[in-house]
Amino acid sequence: MKKFMEEFKQFIARGNVMDMAVGVIIGGAFSAITTSLINDMIMPLLGIFTGSISFADLSFTVNGAVIAYGNFIQAILNFLVMAFVVFCLIKALNKLHHKKEAPPAPPELSPEEKLLMEIRDLLKEKA
Repeated sequence: MKKFMEEFKQFIARGNVMDMAVGVIIGGAFSAITTSLINDMIMPLLGIFTGSISFADLSFTVNGAVIAYGNFIQAILNFLVMAFVVFCLIKALNKLHHKKEAPPAPPELSPEEKLLMEIRDLLKEKA
């Protein structure tokens, strides 16, 4: 049991686990922001065109079972908005990353290569 606890302690102390925990916490907060954006801003605007205040109210009943398809539509829109924002963030990060990388400098020519280039240029002039 002591060895198990030691291994667990090492696992938790790794940087990747801590990074993942921070990502999960930030992801939860980001999800709340996205849900609020959908519920409080986008859905009311779409509700103007559909005649409904919120898609969450949309449902129908089949043999006593309530099918709340409005919640499904809302979940799809939440996913699409979140996926779009994540895509934009990754795209921006990739763009910044590529700007930081300077193109590699051409390698320094050896004396033999410089001599061969001079000979090539002289032969071109004669031809």
